[in-house]
Amino acid sequence: MISRILSLLAVIVISANPFAAHAEKSYTIGMIAKSQGNPFFEAAHAGANDAARELGAKHGIKIKIDWRTPNEEDAQKQAEYIEQLVLNGADGIIISCSDANKLNDAINKAAKQGIPVATFSGDAAASKRFVALGIDDFKCGEQTFEELAKLLNDKGVVAAIDGNPNAANLQKRAAGFRNAAKKHPSIKLLDVYYHKETPQDAVAKIEQVMQANPDVTGWGLLGGWPLFTDNALKWGPGTVKCVSVDALPQELGYVRSGHVQILLSQDVYGYGYRSVEHLINKLHFKKDPANAMDNSPLTSVTKSNVEAFGKNWDKWLPK
Repeated sequence: MISRILSLLAVIVISANPFAAHAEKSYTIGMIAKSQGNPFFEAAHAGANDAARELGAKHGIKIKIDWRTPNEEDAQKQAEYIEQLVLNGADGIIISCSDANKLNDAINKAAKQGIPVATFSGDAAASKRFVALGIDDFKCGEQTFEELAKLLNDKGVVAAIDGNPNAANLQKRAAGFRNAAKKHPSIKLLDVYYHKETPQDAVAKIEQVMQANPDVTGWGLLGGWPLFTDNALKWGPGTVKCVSVDALPQELGYVRSGHVQILLSQDVYGYGYRSVEHLINKLHFKKDPANAMDNSPLTSVTKSNVEAFGKNWDKWLPK
Protein backbone atom coordinates (compact mmCIF):
# COMPACT_ATOMS: atom_id res chain seq x y z
CA MET A 1 0.00 0.00 0.00
CA ILE A 2 2.79 2.40 0.96
CA SER A 3 4.71 1.62 -2.24
CA ARG A 4 1.59 2.29 -4.30
CA ILE A 5 1.12 5.67 -2.61
CA LEU A 6 4.76 6.58 -3.32
CA SER A 7 4.33 5.63 -6.97
CA LEU A 8 1.26 7.83 -7.24
CA LEU A 9 3.15 10.71 -5.64
CA ALA A 10 5.97 10.26 -8.17
CA VAL A 11 3.48 10.43 -11.02
CA ILE A 12 2.01 13.62 -9.58
CA VAL A 13 5.47 15.22 -9.23
CA ILE A 14 6.46 14.28 -12.79
CA SER A 15 3.13 15.55 -14.14
CA ALA A 16 3.66 18.87 -12.37
CA ASN A 17 7.23 19.09 -13.69
CA PRO A 18 7.58 17.21 -17.00
CA PHE A 19 11.32 17.96 -17.14
CA ALA A 20 11.95 16.06 -13.89
CA ALA A 21 11.71 12.74 -15.72
CA HIS A 22 14.27 13.72 -18.36
CA ALA A 23 17.82 14.81 -17.64
CA GLU A 24 19.39 17.14 -20.21
CA LYS A 25 20.34 15.08 -23.28
CA SER A 26 24.11 14.92 -23.66
CA TYR A 27 26.34 14.07 -26.64
CA THR A 28 30.10 13.54 -26.70
CA ILE A 29 31.75 14.11 -30.07
CA GLY A 30 35.36 13.05 -30.57
CA MET A 31 37.46 15.29 -32.84
CA ILE A 32 40.71 14.07 -34.37
CA ALA A 33 42.78 16.45 -36.51
CA LYS A 34 46.00 15.67 -38.36
CA SER A 35 48.42 17.51 -36.07
CA GLN A 36 48.57 19.76 -33.02
CA GLY A 37 49.58 23.40 -33.19
CA ASN A 38 48.50 23.94 -36.81
CA PRO A 39 46.26 27.05 -37.05
CA PHE A 40 44.19 25.24 -39.70
CA PHE A 41 43.09 22.61 -37.19
CA GLU A 42 42.95 25.05 -34.27
CA ALA A 43 40.40 27.07 -36.25
CA ALA A 44 38.38 23.93 -37.01
CA HIS A 45 38.51 23.05 -33.30
CA ALA A 46 37.27 26.55 -32.42
CA GLY A 47 34.41 26.14 -34.90
CA ALA A 48 33.45 22.81 -33.32
CA ASN A 49 33.53 24.31 -29.81
CA ASP A 50 31.36 27.25 -30.91
CA ALA A 51 28.90 24.89 -32.59
CA ALA A 52 28.72 22.77 -29.44
CA ARG A 53 27.90 25.81 -27.34
CA GLU A 54 25.47 27.47 -29.76
CA LEU A 55 23.64 24.35 -30.93
CA GLY A 56 23.49 23.07 -27.37
CA ALA A 57 21.77 26.27 -26.25
CA LYS A 58 19.49 26.29 -29.29
CA HIS A 59 18.26 22.71 -28.88
CA GLY A 60 18.40 22.40 -25.09
CA ILE A 61 21.10 19.72 -25.12
CA LYS A 62 24.68 19.38 -23.91
CA ILE A 63 27.46 18.82 -26.46
CA LYS A 64 31.04 18.02 -25.47
CA ILE A 65 33.98 18.05 -27.92
CA ASP A 66 36.63 15.47 -26.99
CA TRP A 67 39.77 16.69 -28.80
CA ARG A 68 42.31 13.94 -29.56
CA THR A 69 45.03 14.78 -32.06
CA PRO A 70 48.64 13.55 -32.50
CA ASN A 71 51.47 16.06 -32.15
CA GLU A 72 52.56 15.28 -35.72
CA GLU A 73 50.83 13.45 -38.57
CA ASP A 74 50.38 9.82 -37.64
CA ALA A 75 47.49 7.87 -39.16
CA GLN A 76 48.11 4.89 -36.86
CA LYS A 77 47.66 7.09 -33.79
CA GLN A 78 44.50 8.51 -35.36
CA ALA A 79 43.15 4.97 -35.72
CA GLU A 80 43.98 4.31 -32.06
CA TYR A 81 42.15 7.48 -31.04
CA ILE A 82 39.05 6.30 -32.90
CA GLU A 83 39.18 3.00 -31.02
CA GLN A 84 39.61 4.84 -27.70
CA LEU A 85 36.64 7.10 -28.42
CA VAL A 86 34.48 4.07 -29.27
CA LEU A 87 35.49 2.33 -26.04
CA ASN A 88 34.82 5.50 -24.03
CA GLY A 89 31.29 5.76 -25.40
CA ALA A 90 31.57 8.68 -27.81
CA ASP A 91 28.35 9.40 -29.68
CA GLY A 92 30.02 10.63 -32.88
CA ILE A 93 33.47 11.28 -34.34
CA ILE A 94 34.98 13.99 -36.55
CA ILE A 95 38.34 13.24 -38.21
CA SER A 96 40.74 14.75 -40.75
CA CYS A 97 42.38 11.65 -42.23
CA SER A 98 46.14 11.60 -42.74
CA ASP A 99 46.02 8.27 -44.59
CA ALA A 100 42.61 6.83 -45.47
CA ASN A 101 44.03 3.34 -46.05
CA LYS A 102 45.11 3.15 -42.41
CA LEU A 103 41.81 4.56 -41.11
CA ASN A 104 39.11 2.82 -43.13
CA ASP A 105 38.87 -0.18 -40.77
CA ALA A 106 38.69 1.94 -37.62
CA ILE A 107 36.02 4.19 -39.15
CA ASN A 108 34.02 1.17 -40.31
CA LYS A 109 34.18 -0.45 -36.87
CA ALA A 110 32.88 2.75 -35.28
CA ALA A 111 30.06 3.00 -37.82
CA LYS A 112 29.17 -0.67 -37.26
CA GLN A 113 28.67 0.09 -33.58
CA GLY A 114 26.31 2.94 -34.43
CA ILE A 115 28.81 5.77 -34.01
CA PRO A 116 28.58 8.07 -37.05
CA VAL A 117 31.85 9.47 -38.42
CA ALA A 118 32.30 12.74 -40.34
CA THR A 119 35.55 13.59 -42.14
CA PHE A 120 36.96 17.02 -43.00
CA SER A 121 39.92 18.12 -45.12
CA GLY A 122 41.11 14.56 -45.55
CA ASP A 123 38.43 12.06 -46.52
CA ALA A 124 38.21 8.28 -46.32
CA ALA A 125 35.87 7.86 -49.27
CA ALA A 126 35.95 4.05 -49.21
CA SER A 127 34.89 3.94 -45.57
CA LYS A 128 31.44 4.10 -44.00
CA ARG A 129 31.76 7.74 -42.94
CA PHE A 130 28.39 9.41 -43.46
CA VAL A 131 29.57 12.86 -44.61
CA ALA A 132 32.80 14.47 -45.84
CA LEU A 133 33.47 18.20 -45.51
CA GLY A 134 36.06 19.96 -47.59
CA ILE A 135 36.65 21.34 -51.03
CA ASP A 136 36.75 19.82 -54.48
CA ASP A 137 40.47 19.10 -54.26
CA PHE A 138 40.89 18.37 -57.96
CA LYS A 139 39.33 21.74 -58.85
CA CYS A 140 41.47 23.36 -56.15
CA GLY A 141 44.60 22.11 -57.90
CA GLU A 142 43.27 23.34 -61.23
CA GLN A 143 42.37 26.74 -59.78
CA THR A 144 45.83 27.11 -58.25
CA PHE A 145 47.44 26.59 -61.67
CA GLU A 146 44.95 28.81 -63.51
CA GLU A 147 45.53 31.72 -61.11
CA LEU A 148 49.28 31.26 -61.54
CA ALA A 149 48.93 31.20 -65.33
CA LYS A 150 47.12 34.57 -65.23
CA LEU A 151 49.87 36.11 -63.12
CA LEU A 152 52.51 34.81 -65.56
CA ASN A 153 50.64 36.02 -68.65
CA ASP A 154 50.49 32.39 -69.75
CA LYS A 155 54.21 31.79 -70.12
CA GLY A 156 57.11 30.69 -67.94
CA VAL A 157 58.39 27.81 -65.83
CA VAL A 158 56.46 26.65 -62.78
CA ALA A 159 56.74 24.14 -59.99
CA ALA A 160 54.39 23.03 -57.24
CA ILE A 161 54.82 21.74 -53.74
CA ASP A 162 52.52 19.22 -52.09
CA GLY A 163 52.47 17.55 -48.68
CA ASN A 164 51.86 14.01 -47.50
CA PRO A 165 51.74 11.83 -50.66
CA ASN A 166 49.47 9.35 -48.84
CA ALA A 167 46.74 11.94 -48.22
CA ALA A 168 43.97 11.42 -50.77
CA ASN A 169 42.95 15.09 -50.81
CA LEU A 170 46.50 16.21 -51.60
CA GLN A 171 46.86 13.61 -54.35
CA LYS A 172 43.76 15.09 -55.99
CA ARG A 173 45.16 18.63 -55.78
CA ALA A 174 48.34 17.49 -57.52
CA ALA A 175 46.29 15.77 -60.23
CA GLY A 176 44.23 18.92 -60.76
CA PHE A 177 47.36 21.07 -60.99
CA ARG A 178 48.87 18.75 -63.60
CA ASN A 179 45.62 18.60 -65.55
CA ALA A 180 45.36 22.39 -65.78
CA ALA A 181 49.01 22.58 -66.92
CA LYS A 182 48.12 20.54 -70.02
CA LYS A 183 45.89 23.41 -71.17
CA HIS A 184 48.80 25.89 -71.11
CA PRO A 185 51.52 24.62 -73.48
CA SER A 186 53.54 27.85 -73.14
CA ILE A 187 54.05 27.16 -69.44
CA LYS A 188 56.52 24.43 -68.53
CA LEU A 189 55.65 22.44 -65.43
CA LEU A 190 58.80 21.07 -63.82
CA ASP A 191 57.07 18.81 -61.32
CA VAL A 192 54.89 18.58 -58.25
CA TYR A 193 57.29 18.06 -55.35
CA TYR A 194 56.33 16.30 -52.13
CA HIS A 195 57.68 16.83 -48.64
CA LYS A 196 56.97 15.56 -45.11
CA GLU A 197 54.45 18.31 -44.46
CA THR A 198 56.52 20.33 -42.02
CA PRO A 199 57.41 23.98 -42.74
CA GLN A 200 61.14 23.29 -42.61
CA ASP A 201 60.92 20.42 -45.11
CA ALA A 202 58.81 22.52 -47.45
CA VAL A 203 61.23 25.46 -47.36
CA ALA A 204 64.20 23.14 -47.95
CA LYS A 205 62.47 21.55 -50.94
CA ILE A 206 61.71 24.93 -52.54
CA GLU A 207 65.31 26.09 -52.06
CA GLN A 208 66.62 22.84 -53.55
CA VAL A 209 64.40 23.19 -56.63
CA MET A 210 65.25 26.88 -57.08
CA GLN A 211 68.99 26.21 -56.91
CA ALA A 212 68.71 23.49 -59.53
CA ASN A 213 66.26 25.49 -61.68
CA PRO A 214 66.93 29.25 -61.38
CA ASP A 215 64.62 29.88 -64.36
CA VAL A 216 61.48 29.05 -62.31
CA THR A 217 59.07 31.99 -62.57
CA GLY A 218 56.09 30.65 -60.63
CA TRP A 219 55.22 28.43 -57.67
CA GLY A 220 51.94 26.76 -56.79
CA LEU A 221 51.74 25.82 -53.13
CA LEU A 222 49.03 23.16 -52.83
CA GLY A 223 49.07 23.77 -49.10
CA GLY A 224 50.61 26.63 -47.16
CA TRP A 225 53.34 24.63 -45.36
CA PRO A 226 56.41 26.73 -46.31
CA LEU A 227 54.58 29.92 -45.36
CA PHE A 228 54.25 28.84 -41.73
CA THR A 229 57.80 30.11 -41.18
CA ASP A 230 59.37 33.56 -41.56
CA ASN A 231 61.49 34.50 -44.60
CA ALA A 232 60.66 31.24 -46.36
CA LEU A 233 60.65 32.65 -49.91
CA LYS A 234 64.11 33.91 -50.82
CA TRP A 235 63.22 35.77 -54.01
CA GLY A 236 62.43 39.48 -54.20
CA PRO A 237 58.74 40.39 -53.88
CA GLY A 238 56.98 39.79 -57.21
CA THR A 239 60.03 38.42 -59.05
CA VAL A 240 58.59 34.91 -58.78
CA LYS A 241 54.80 34.66 -58.82
CA CYS A 242 53.20 32.54 -56.15
CA VAL A 243 49.69 31.19 -55.47
CA SER A 244 49.04 29.21 -52.31
CA VAL A 245 46.15 27.20 -50.92
CA ASP A 246 44.94 28.30 -47.45
CA ALA A 247 45.15 31.68 -45.76
CA LEU A 248 46.41 31.03 -42.25
CA PRO A 249 47.74 33.93 -40.14
CA GLN A 250 51.41 33.56 -41.08
CA GLU A 251 50.51 33.21 -44.76
CA LEU A 252 48.82 36.62 -44.75
CA GLY A 253 52.18 38.28 -44.11
CA TYR A 254 53.49 36.97 -47.43
CA VAL A 255 50.60 38.66 -49.25
CA ARG A 256 51.33 41.92 -47.43
CA SER A 257 55.02 41.71 -48.39
CA GLY A 258 54.22 40.92 -52.04
CA HIS A 259 55.91 37.50 -52.05
CA VAL A 260 52.56 35.75 -52.57
CA GLN A 261 49.96 37.22 -54.91
CA ILE A 262 46.95 35.03 -54.12
CA LEU A 263 45.89 32.81 -51.24
CA LEU A 264 42.98 30.42 -51.75
CA SER A 265 41.31 30.03 -48.37
CA GLN A 266 39.32 27.05 -47.20
CA ASP A 267 36.48 27.51 -44.72
CA VAL A 268 38.56 26.06 -41.89
CA TYR A 269 36.37 27.37 -39.06
CA GLY A 270 33.27 26.16 -40.89
CA TYR A 271 34.66 22.63 -41.17
CA GLY A 272 34.48 22.27 -37.41
CA TYR A 273 31.15 24.06 -37.03
CA ARG A 274 29.36 22.22 -39.81
CA SER A 275 30.76 18.82 -38.76
CA VAL A 276 29.14 19.22 -35.35
CA GLU A 277 25.95 20.44 -37.02
CA HIS A 278 25.82 17.33 -39.24
CA LEU A 279 26.40 15.03 -36.28
CA ILE A 280 23.73 16.65 -34.11
CA ASN A 281 21.28 16.48 -37.01
CA LYS A 282 22.01 12.77 -37.34
CA LEU A 283 22.20 11.89 -33.63
CA HIS A 284 19.50 14.10 -32.17
CA PHE A 285 17.10 14.63 -35.07
CA LYS A 286 17.80 11.39 -37.00
CA LYS A 287 18.39 13.48 -40.11
CA ASP A 288 21.00 12.55 -42.72
CA PRO A 289 22.73 15.17 -44.91
CA ALA A 290 21.25 15.80 -48.33
CA ASN A 291 24.61 14.92 -49.88
CA ALA A 292 27.50 12.85 -48.51
CA MET A 293 29.90 15.48 -49.90
CA ASP A 294 29.67 18.88 -48.22
CA ASN A 295 32.08 20.99 -50.27
CA SER A 296 32.61 24.72 -49.81
CA PRO A 297 34.16 27.22 -52.26
CA LEU A 298 37.61 28.74 -51.92
CA THR A 299 37.93 32.41 -51.01
CA SER A 300 40.62 34.45 -52.78
CA VAL A 301 42.78 36.61 -50.53
CA THR A 302 44.92 39.30 -52.18
CA LYS A 303 46.45 42.62 -51.12
CA SER A 304 43.08 44.26 -51.70
CA ASN A 305 41.25 42.27 -49.00
CA VAL A 306 43.98 40.79 -46.81
CA GLU A 307 43.36 43.13 -43.86
CA ALA A 308 39.61 42.51 -43.83
CA PHE A 309 40.12 38.76 -44.13
CA GLY A 310 42.73 38.75 -41.36
CA LYS A 311 40.12 39.89 -38.84
CA ASN A 312 38.48 36.47 -39.12
CA TRP A 313 41.38 34.96 -37.19
CA ASP A 314 40.48 37.02 -34.12
CA LYS A 315 37.43 34.77 -33.90
CA TRP A 316 38.88 31.57 -35.31
CA LEU A 317 41.91 31.27 -33.04
CA PRO A 318 41.08 30.96 -29.34
CA LYS A 319 42.89 33.45 -27.16
